[in-house]
Amino acid sequence: MYVSAMPHLRAATDALWEPSTNPASVAVFTTVLTRQPVSRAEIARLTGLSGAGVTKTARPFLAAGYFTESASGADGIASGPGRPTSPLAIHADREYFIGVKVTGDEVIGVVTDLRAEVRTAAHRPLESTEPGAVADAIASIVKDLRGRDLVYQNRCRSLGLAVAGDVDRRTGLVRYSPFLDWHDIPLGDMLGRATGLTTVVENDVKALAIAEWWFGEGAGSDSFALVTVGSGIGGALMLNGGMVAGSYGVAGEIGHLPVSGEEAVCQCGGRGCLETIASERAIVARVRDGVGDPDLTMTEAVRLARDGDPAAHAAFDEAGHAIGLALATVATLVGPELIIVSGEGLAAYDLFADQVQRTFTANAFGAAGRCALVVRPLPFEEWARGAAAASIQALFSPTRH
Repeated sequence: MYVSAMPHLRAATDALWEPSTNPASVAVFTTVLTRQPVSRAEIARLTGLSGAGVTKTARPFLAAGYFTESASGADGIASGPGRPTSPLAIHADREYFIGVKVTGDEVIGVVTDLRAEVRTAAHRPLESTEPGAVADAIASIVKDLRGRDLVYQNRCRSLGLAVAGDVDRRTGLVRYSPFLDWHDIPLGDMLGRATGLTTVVENDVKALAIAEWWFGEGAGSDSFALVTVGSGIGGALMLNGGMVAGSYGVAGEIGHLPVSGEEAVCQCGGRGCLETIASERAIVARVRDGVGDPDLTMTEAVRLARDGDPAAHAAFDEAGHAIGLALATVATLVGPELIIVSGEGLAAYDLFADQVQRTFTANAFGAAGRCALVVRPLPFEEWARGAAAASIQALFSPTRH
């Protein structure tokens, strides 16, 4: 049986508290969430709020059981030597979140706590990518996950969905997903009605970047880029402490940067996109042409390249060059502290890693070449965790579904 570590909390069956969406509340909450335990004095320094402002803003979070504090000190504002600091921390079990990652052949779901730590996970195969079938599979996995513990039913009100493609987070509309062959699907509304949960839909790479920003490799960085390599090439940008979506929500889509003068046509309709050279699909197509085997798989292409086959080696080398060019463009254009490289394609990353680094170093302008490239393999459960992190972030959004 679940026993709360916070005896003063309201009963689990009571309605969960609605946090304020004002900038001070967002700043204080995210600072405690990502830097806990942290003193009020440090929160004031990091957010630019006054000590009194921090105390006032933190008070409702403490009363509702979202923050905990040490027993020492009254207000925690350090004004002189020896003044108690009473650091604040997140009470992780105060609320739970469901995150779901949708792929072309399955949905992966997780339940996380308030710090996006995964408590349980589940997978469901997809018999069809028709929107109604996918929505049914998501609703099924949500029901399963919530039913695993009474506390998940009572303290889970939020669902995050991570989908590849062009997603309008504000409306929950999947405008275009090439892997699902979707156009203008109101996924947020569909799942909100089906589950009764507050629902946020986010591009899958942007969702993963939120988790990396708060709890992963990007924690503590003011700016970084996340690039994923696999069936497609995805990207997200975190600059000046926030996600860059752009006026149309597609900023950071590195896979559709033109890196070639060739007339290769991308799924998006453009020509010479990075995805036409460096996605798994593009690599396999080149190796098939090179060895004359129309049925060759990615696994076989990797094996051939590691065995020294010239055609296979050339395909991976070309992919590495294209990725290096795209990363150099990102580093030169926006100047992130680091670029995190992830995705299912990292299983073969050793085949083009050297070429990526050489091309990046040769093409990044000046000091932009100092940007670190960090390789970080992450399973699909981490993408689902990213969806949950997006729903945690959405607690403060006035446009939640």
